[in-house]
Amino acid sequence: MTENLRDWKPRPRPERIVLEGNYVRLEPLDAAMHGERLFDMATAEDAEGRFRWLFDTKPQTRADFQPWLDKSAASNDPLFFVVIDKASGKMAGRQTLMRIDPAHGVIEIGNIYWSDIVSRRPAATEAQFLFTRYIFELGYRRYEWKCNNHNEPSKRAAERFGFKFEGIFRQHMVAKGENRDTAWYSIIDTEWPALRRAYEAWLDPANFDAAGQQKRRLEDFRTEFGT
Repeated sequence: MTENLRDWKPRPRPERIVLEGNYVRLEPLDAAMHGERLFDMATAEDAEGRFRWLFDTKPQTRADFQPWLDKSAASNDPLFFVVIDKASGKMAGRQTLMRIDPAHGVIEIGNIYWSDIVSRRPAATEAQFLFTRYIFELGYRRYEWKCNNHNEPSKRAAERFGFKFEGIFRQHMVAKGENRDTAWYSIIDTEWPALRRAYEAWLDPANFDAAGQQKRRLEDFRTEFGT
């Protein structure tokens, strides 16, 4: 049955607002406020590997970093947010809302750089959750995750987060002098209510022991709530 969208109206564009969670806070990127900490994160010992699948590269000097910082802070699409770890107050990552299409209600998460402060921890899952909740609250119909098809960690993350695999766009891009086949994933609005319940159950502090280890996996809650 075809969905009746005769009364569909374009969605609002996402705004530069703070998105607050239990473990992380997402703040709109501000060059003056966040520049030094972003540079420190981008030049950390393990940064080279984290830039492997991004379109930008590890900066060599603070001066080299400034043009990227100024451009990113001024950009409306991609719209950059920084990830602040609430427990430590440290800069823990960055991510964007991008390819923003209010007319059709489609938006993508991208440019993800999560440092080891949050990577593979509840904070990273919450950083993703805060974006997802925000865009569906704005009334978007489709939320996308795309990555290089060789980027196995990103593909595993997309599937864990509840994105559905849709296919491979062959020879989609040239990235850093290499061919990029792009894997496409999405969550749609009808899937979000059950998925939201799974996220909220997994992120509940009661789901973690004193050492911060999960008691149940996100995948277990997704199964329970039918996602």
